[in-house]
Amino acid sequence: MQVKEVSTASDIQQTWEVMHLLRPHLVAENYVALVTEMMSQGYKMAYVEDAGKVVSVIGFRHLQFLFNGKHIYIDDLSTLDAYRGKGCGSMLLDYVDDIAKKYGYKTVTLDSGTHRHPAHRLYMKKGFIIRGYHFTKEI
Repeated sequence: MQVKEVSTASDIQQTWEVMHLLRPHLVAENYVALVTEMMSQGYKMAYVEDAGKVVSVIGFRHLQFLFNGKHIYIDDLSTLDAYRGKGCGSMLLDYVDDIAKKYGYKTVTLDSGTHRHPAHRLYMKKGFIIRGYHFTKEI
């Protein structure tokens, strides 16, 4: 298994099955166009492939905030059920850590749904700590 960067529409399409597990509200017909638009705004993706199939995917951005400076924010991390616990998510988190180090960033951040306990165990194992709450308001 190896980490690869998403660079083409075909690459994006190959991530659909894995991303749809995490984001079931997305529509397959709009997925490539949506990710392409997001990539034009700085969104990046990488994936783990096994035997020619995408089994895990991560989406992230380079951001700068007043409270923590330049950092990488992880938008999405998803792995096929059959590959969970096999190190794929860990590989992708390490990949993003390496990018952050390359740019001299001191922080990688993410938000995670309160119900995603297995993901939280992975994040804690990889050195993430809970610093606060994320609030949303529907308009």
